[in-house]
Amino acid sequence: MAFDGAFLHKTVSELKSAIDCHIDKIYQPTRDELVFLLRKKGFVKRLLITVKSGSTRIHFTENKYENPAVPPNFCMLLRKHLASAKLTDITQPGLERIAELRFSATNELGDIVILRLICELIGNQSNVILVKEDGKIIDALKHSDVETAKRLLLPGAVYEYPQEQEKLNPLSCSYEEIYNKLDQTSGEFSKRLLSTVEGFSPLVCREIENNLNFNYDFNSLKSQIEKVTADINSVGGYIIFKTDNTPFDFSYTEIKQYGTQYKIKYFSTLSELLDEFYTARDNATRMQSAAHSIIKLVQNLKQRTEKKLALRLNELKNCENRETLRIYGELLKANLYNIKNGDRFAVVQNYYDENLAQIKIPLNPALTPAKNAEKYFKDYKKTYTAEQTLTALTENDRKEILYFDSVLDNISRCKNTSELNEIKQELAVNGYFKTHENVKSKKPQQNSFNEFTSVEGYKIIVGKNNLQNDYITTKLSAKSDLWFHVKNIAGSHVVVFCEGKPVCNETIMQAALLAAKNSKAAASSKVAVDYTYIKNVKKPAGAKSGMVIYTTNKTVFVNPTEEI
Repeated sequence: MAFDGAFLHKTVSELKSAIDCHIDKIYQPTRDELVFLLRKKGFVKRLLITVKSGSTRIHFTENKYENPAVPPNFCMLLRKHLASAKLTDITQPGLERIAELRFSATNELGDIVILRLICELIGNQSNVILVKEDGKIIDALKHSDVETAKRLLLPGAVYEYPQEQEKLNPLSCSYEEIYNKLDQTSGEFSKRLLSTVEGFSPLVCREIENNLNFNYDFNSLKSQIEKVTADINSVGGYIIFKTDNTPFDFSYTEIKQYGTQYKIKYFSTLSELLDEFYTARDNATRMQSAAHSIIKLVQNLKQRTEKKLALRLNELKNCENRETLRIYGELLKANLYNIKNGDRFAVVQNYYDENLAQIKIPLNPALTPAKNAEKYFKDYKKTYTAEQTLTALTENDRKEILYFDSVLDNISRCKNTSELNEIKQELAVNGYFKTHENVKSKKPQQNSFNEFTSVEGYKIIVGKNNLQNDYITTKLSAKSDLWFHVKNIAGSHVVVFCEGKPVCNETIMQAALLAAKNSKAAASSKVAVDYTYIKNVKKPAGAKSGMVIYTTNKTVFVNPTEEI
């Protein structure tokens, strides 16, 4: 992530608004997170410091964090030394990823002392250290190893900054210095820039290289670095989102290197930006983790059903010679007088053939001719029963596979854990998800549906899962409402609540587009969507959740990639 020295520089500028605040409360929600409640007249903010690898940052946050019942030792130490302390300054050495919070506090004797809380936000080496005015460490969130560490981060040791890299600060050095130092190195330009300029992340270096477009002369480079340094001294920043709205990266300068493959959103404050980015990313991670077990279960069930279907189709193919067994039995029965015990085959005239050709019928020499005929009749009857059973079973297998596809499609569009829990409930109701509780299908909450309004003012509801699909189609809607679904593909039920009133073509296309976007065919360019009145939609007895049949439908074609 692009929480580089320059990004921290802008963040520190924002945090300076908290100067003269007093610390009201200190929390340590997890091992790597600290939260300070800061107050002054007309100002109340929560300051978050995170040293978790991959998420290191410092900023104001609107999020509320759950705190452990027993505060960790480091939290207790901070409360002891910083309770009611006054924040007097926030600084950053150069463009290093280090933020220093200076406090005026009162010690046990009632004397005013100056303490520094140093936040080293350096990847997996990140740490928070409380230091006295004389430079001695009171304690650190993470202690260093005495034998292997280059610096001692232990109580009583003298605090030293991490070793400085020999880079140029773009806010204080000249463009000539940067250009000349770059000229002395070799290799890929963005990597040379990264090793030359302090505070620039790999993302920003790649962006500068992209904007230079192979014009690496002095004036071009100066122009690009001027733009970036101007952005460092301005307000706000950007989040880069993937096309599915998953947060990808962030920066204090606008990133254009990804073209139209990604979307960019501007934020007026970096604290708001970081709150949204990490909240969305953490939610996505939690969702991915929570959905993994359900996806695995459904995929395993689908694969098992596909294997059963393949075996049953193979058995069904073996039933295709059923009529041959009956004919053999009939011909043997008609020619018993001409067949001897112990014969291995019988050659008889096939009166079922228009040419009355001779046919050779295999026999079991251990059985009498009559018993051989009887066995063929028995095999015929067994095959007939098997064919009826297998036909029904293969049809059920195909329906199950369609159902599993619909569940996987619904999971792919889940946005929070409550929607995942609804799918868990659905699987439990249908007997696929084991639970110790007596699970019954619950009525979906009205406010949990995806609701839209058509150009004519009609309400349009889109189901998020099969339980919602069932409820919308069979309970919530009237017989005169319009129902939409993609043709022969897993997807959501969409209902236009028009109560039989005329519906214009724009509303039909809008509902069809919603059906296509909320289906397995969402990435296609041309999707067929069927629609009909609710009175023509039926749910067969014993059908899986979300499974219906419909008649008297019309079909329209839409492009799901279009905006609604």
